[in-house]
Amino acid sequence: MRKALRWLLAFTVLIGTLTTAGAATAAQPEAADIKDRLLSVPGMSLVQEKPYPGYRYFVLNYTQPVDHRHPSKGTFEQRITVLHKDVSRPTVFYTGGYNVSTNPSRREPTQIVDGNQVSMEYRFFTPSRPDPADWSKLDIWQAASDQHRIFTALKALYPENWISTGGSKGGMTATYYERFYPRDMDGVVAYVAPNDVVNNEDSAYDRFFANVGTKECRDRLNAVQREALVRREPLEKKYEAYAAENGYTFTTVGSLDRAYEAVVLDYVWGFWQYSLLSDCDSIPADAKNATDDEIWTSIDTISGFSFYADQGLSPYTPYYYQAGTQLGAPTIHFPHIEKKYVRYGYQPPRNFVPRDISMKFQPWAMRDVDTWVKHNARHMLFVYGQNDPWGAEPFRLGKGAKDSYVFTAPGLNHGANVAGLVADEKALATARILDWAGVAPAAVQENAAAARPLAKFDAKLDVRDVEREPALRP
Repeated sequence: MRKALRWLLAFTVLIGTLTTAGAATAAQPEAADIKDRLLSVPGMSLVQEKPYPGYRYFVLNYTQPVDHRHPSKGTFEQRITVLHKDVSRPTVFYTGGYNVSTNPSRREPTQIVDGNQVSMEYRFFTPSRPDPADWSKLDIWQAASDQHRIFTALKALYPENWISTGGSKGGMTATYYERFYPRDMDGVVAYVAPNDVVNNEDSAYDRFFANVGTKECRDRLNAVQREALVRREPLEKKYEAYAAENGYTFTTVGSLDRAYEAVVLDYVWGFWQYSLLSDCDSIPADAKNATDDEIWTSIDTISGFSFYADQGLSPYTPYYYQAGTQLGAPTIHFPHIEKKYVRYGYQPPRNFVPRDISMKFQPWAMRDVDTWVKHNARHMLFVYGQNDPWGAEPFRLGKGAKDSYVFTAPGLNHGANVAGLVADEKALATARILDWAGVAPAAVQENAAAARPLAKFDAKLDVRDVEREPALRP
């Protein structure tokens, strides 16, 4: 009889691992070690486990189809991490839309709900890249299907509510996942997610830069940017020496001259994306009389002269490929700089992807997502920063949206979060996240003003940095 019971229990565990998420939330023995349970998932392998007080943290590889429409046509290893607290807690599904960090961290919704966190590296960012790489399989549906498959595999282990989240491209990713698999998540928290619906209509960005911050700050930034182009010849000599010293090459972008202008034209955008109005004091106040070194240092600190070298662009090839095929990319103008100083303008994503990778833009991709969000959003929260350029073209909600919100944090940049919202919106956002996660205390259910994160802030674990990525200039 005991043998029969043991066999029945083992069979139940196996079925719970292999079946779909909805049918598999039943019987996992609580005594089983979480590492063993994770590694019992078909296709899951351990890279390493790292200790962190109060958690178990795992870096894992998960075998994914290169093409979810044709799973038999090859696989690749996708890197994910699991910050495990307890199977009785909700789970936050995070992606930044780029590489995944292999150090323990906790995103804001994870702290709010005091839950587990699964983090996914976006397909085609190394090492999560098929070999050989068929770039036509890098699109938003394939990436959403990666998430769906991970969720389906892990829902049996983490049966409580799930919330997806991400910042910037990660916020876009969480939104696209919801569009294609709306039954997976119990809520979505998308931070600073751009929404470039019509790729060739970017006047919203020009209006943003004409009004952001204060006139004094805008004038300082514009003057330094202009001066860097006026002094192109001496500063490019400095750039040549810098490139030679560091072994930088410029095959992809085409020339050092193109790279130099791209860095300079990113300067104002990069400042507002990553800095605050109070940081304007660090910008040279009198650009015309500043030294070459002062102009160089200011541009380099904000834009980074290494970025448009082949060595800087290479890690972001998947992003630029997506920007040039589906996501779109902004084009802005520079009315404070005479045309004679601007040779190339904002360059398209095509210029930042090696020429042997074919690209064709799909204008319907973002229109589809935008229409879906307006009419079908459920349990979705979008958070933007008032001074973040990417917020110039945000997601908006239509009459069909239910229990969904768009909030803007005053004075904040690309690192805007729920904690930075005005008090009423902060409380409401926190309350809705807790409710979606299924862990809202009774006091919060009665009064949203009582909403607080359930976990104490941890300075090492709770990452509050700006989502660092290219100051996307196309």
